[in-house]
Amino acid sequence: MLLVISLDQYTKLLAIEFLSGKDTCSYFYDVFRLSYAENSGAFLSLGSGLPKVLRYFIFSGLVLVFLVGLAIHLMSNLRSHPNYLAGLSLILSGGISNLHDRIQYHGVVVDFMNIGVGSFRTGIFNVADIAILLGAILITFNVFSEKSKLDIT
Repeated sequence: MLLVISLDQYTKLLAIEFLSGKDTCSYFYDVFRLSYAENSGAFLSLGSGLPKVLRYFIFSGLVLVFLVGLAIHLMSNLRSHPNYLAGLSLILSGGISNLHDRIQYHGVVVDFMNIGVGSFRTGIFNVADIAILLGAILITFNVFSEKSKLDIT
């Protein structure tokens, strides 16, 4: 978890230093882009149009409650499948790092990466978002593999 949080925070500091106020940098025939953005919403800026107080309550307060619950769940299930624990840890570490941004940068998260081809592109994201997505994928695969084992027996 410390590795994910450290990597995310370090890359965000680099984005602030080298990308803020500059044009988008494009690599690999425009498949990968680096561009500084401050996201006041959730995934793909969802909720960014809400009033600032409500956004802060939802994306800081409620997320903090969720992360505490997730940490308790993780610590209470240390004998679970390693993939499940890794998935929970990735989600928790990504959530903690993005919450750190919201607190440090007054309600916004630093984003800086974008991938795609032509007009088919992802939203802008960061390392914490990748960790959260990978965690969700690991948990999903674990749930389906455990379900298939139950169906066979």
